Amino acid sequence: FAAVLAIERCDLNIRGNKSSHHTEPFADQRLIVRRGQAFTIFVHLRPGSKTLKAHDANLNFIVHTGPLPKKESDTKVSFPLSDSTVDTEWSASATHDRAGNKVSLTIMSSPNAPIGLYSLTVDHRGQKTTLGQFTLLFNAWCPNDAVYMHGEAKRHEYVLAQHGQIYRGTHKRIKGTPWNFGQFEAGILDICLKILDDNPKFVSDADQDCSARKNPIYVTRVLSAMINSNDDKGVLVGEWYDFTGGIHPGQWVGTGDILRQWAESGPVRYGQCWVFAAVGCTVSRALGIPCRVVTNFGSAHDSNANLIIENHYNEDGEMISEGDSVWNFHVWVDSWMTRPDLGKEFDGWQTSDPTPQEKSDGVYRCGPAALRAIKEGELTKKYDAPFIFAEVNADVVDLMRLSNGELVKISGSTKSVGRFISTKAVASDERQDITDEYKYPEGSKEEREVYKKAQHHNKLQQRGEDPGLQLKIKLAKNMIVGSDFEVYAVVTNNCMVTKTCTLLFFAKAVGYNGRRGKSCGFTSDRLEVPAGEGENLLNSPKWTRILLLLWCYLGLPEAHLFSVALTSLSLNVFVQMLGEAMVMQPVLVRLTMLNPLPEALLDCSFTVGGAGLIDGKPITLKIGRVGPKQEAMVTAVFTPTLAGSSMLLVSFDSDKLKNIKNTISVVVKERDTSHI
Repeated sequence: FAAVLAIERCDLNIRGNKSSHHTEPFADQRLIVRRGQAFTIFVHLRPGSKTLKAHDANLNFIVHTGPLPKKESDTKVSFPLSDSTVDTEWSASATHDRAGNKVSLTIMSSPNAPIGLYSLTVDHRGQKTTLGQFTLLFNAWCPNDAVYMHGEAKRHEYVLAQHGQIYRGTHKRIKGTPWNFGQFEAGILDICLKILDDNPKFVSDADQDCSARKNPIYVTRVLSAMINSNDDKGVLVGEWYDFTGGIHPGQWVGTGDILRQWAESGPVRYGQCWVFAAVGCTVSRALGIPCRVVTNFGSAHDSNANLIIENHYNEDGEMISEGDSVWNFHVWVDSWMTRPDLGKEFDGWQTSDPTPQEKSDGVYRCGPAALRAIKEGELTKKYDAPFIFAEVNADVVDLMRLSNGELVKISGSTKSVGRFISTKAVASDERQDITDEYKYPEGSKEEREVYKKAQHHNKLQQRGEDPGLQLKIKLAKNMIVGSDFEVYAVVTNNCMVTKTCTLLFFAKAVGYNGRRGKSCGFTSDRLEVPAGEGENLLNSPKWTRILLLLWCYLGLPEAHLFSVALTSLSLNVFVQMLGEAMVMQPVLVRLTMLNPLPEALLDCSFTVGGAGLIDGKPITLKIGRVGPKQEAMVTAVFTPTLAGSSMLLVSFDSDKLKNIKNTISVVVKERDTSHI
């Protein structure tokens, strides 16, 4: 073989891959694939070129996405050529055409990879050749993908269908309106990716935003903000009264014109709820997230978050209240995905709403909130579950304000909100009533119990008696003992309002028996944590002992409630077997220990032992001095005496770091005597 890999050209097999990845409807003539599913391209080598060979240490493939691709962010991944692909991570395999220089190269993407535009490169001995670009989408056909949906008919309806029905009117007169979602029209996918790139999170931190695009929860929340233009230069301007200078929302018949106009000249005038929802559905389906448009008749807008719609009248019967209201209908979207942040029981449909009604963490957006959380009144589950719960299940109270200022209840209803919640049926233009997915039967015992539970949670949160805060400690990677390193207290606020709290962060040395030594780090801060968001507070203690205990206290002064999180760190010896273990055959093991201190270690030694592995007392290998930040390494030889599974025990000792241990499982095989 030649020493250098020489590629003449690469055929991305666009037609074949699009067919197998259900991306054939895209009018764009480029490679568009879904994550967690293999695609095949054809590499044509020049005559005499080195071939693509599995397990070649000098050959790697690189995929990257975003303006700042990084390995740590999963936006840049390097992987070798193997005998076969693995469906849980980026991998590659090849089949050679013996008659020529054509190689069929199969690439498997990770089912958890960020979506977006990727470049594919092959690196051979430092010589990099770009094979091409491809767009990676979410994959409802892949069981390992967070948006996996069982059933071909459902996948066709909620991902592939370009036409649908949006229901409007009143609960007594429901009328379906045809809509062209057009997610596969030429140029629409690029515009959908542009929406992600124009969002403020990308502008402020492109690396973090691109990395987060692996998560459909994150992407859906970004879309709920970007489909409206209130806080950014999003797609649609909402208007309910004066339509001068734009198009009346009722005139739109499809999404394509709206997205193309936005891409050319910015926010489009005008939209109302069904238009916002339709655009959100188009973008979600284009990116591969199963999505349906949902209409709620008798939809409550609870502006003060008390789960009650209060209509105030004067003694003349004129309405004098502002804020709360009940709309004849309101339209939003449900998107299908898992919710590992909430628990498996909350997987499935998630409600989000791009219509700008109320701010969520300072931005006009809403959701995604799990339908299960809405139905069960679990208002501490992010995002914006209380607002959506009120939309479908708030009670209505009519109050009269007397001339003396007193408020008197004159009427009310527990059944007028959340009626005939509707969506288009699968594989049919018929209306499907999905009210039972959002709430228990109106007036039933279960429905009233859920409402009371929701009100109870709501009142506790409003009074600050239930912090609804979660606290955990996140450690930085590649920490070095003896040097400063980053530690984060990650505070998540599950409440529906911003919480102000005090955070105390401690670090102390600790012995193996749990006895705490001197403090080596402390910080405190007062911070505001927006609803549904996490706040990271940085601390940089110095680790100079074998073990370090880190803990946090999180307090809400007004409620006198505290949370605590603890974690500990430890050093380790790295153990690597250098051969197969067989009875009465010497085998090598490499032992490595990094000196993390800024000073030398003296009297260093490794000790190795293990029943059936080391005959007699443990082996001790002295290596003397190891310089600061240098690696102690030694190769030990042992001869197993018994076949079967055993444990090799390794210990490192020195004048400053002692009793640092590790174990490795060793399977000893019977000696092969067939050739004797």
